[in-house]
Amino acid sequence: MTTATNGVNVQALLDAREVLKGAPEAAQFTWRASAKWQSGVHSTIKVQSFFGLGEEQNHKEEWVFEADHPEVFAAEDNGITPIEYLLVGLASCLTGGIASVAENRGIQLRSVESTVEGGHDIRGILGADSDVRNGYNDIKVTFNIDADASRQEIEALVAQSQKRSAVFDALTNPTNVTVEVA
Repeated sequence: MTTATNGVNVQALLDAREVLKGAPEAAQFTWRASAKWQSGVHSTIKVQSFFGLGEEQNHKEEWVFEADHPEVFAAEDNGITPIEYLLVGLASCLTGGIASVAENRGIQLRSVESTVEGGHDIRGILGADSDVRNGYNDIKVTFNIDADASRQEIEALVAQSQKRSAVFDALTNPTNVTVEVA
């Protein structure tokens, strides 16, 4: 098997998979984000701590994101829209998966680029048509991958990344969401 240097520690991932097979309780993670309203439809979202491997964990630093709406929505455009964050999550999850699968299969990547587009009829969120859903109608992901691999091998990388993507799964399967007031 060819050795690839795509920057993914596949052995650590494989070792974790084996350990967690025998300790499913340690595989239960809780990811968190907290948002604080600023003004208008602008909010600041922070991500720092999460629970996993049986205890509280922290990222190396607190990550801060801005969310707003563009000026065409009569807003200030202080950040990307919340629904665009779904595209960011999907693109990053699939791309990371491609790097991991390629490393595991001994495929050297030279570049991985993607375009993610979501078709969205905003009449739903504006309340202009109750028959129009609030979310995306469809999402299309297009990859351009340069690697030491055949087209068939590259398509298999993308398929395996999609199969293992937490974000793809969350977007394509029902997820229980509870919203409450504290």
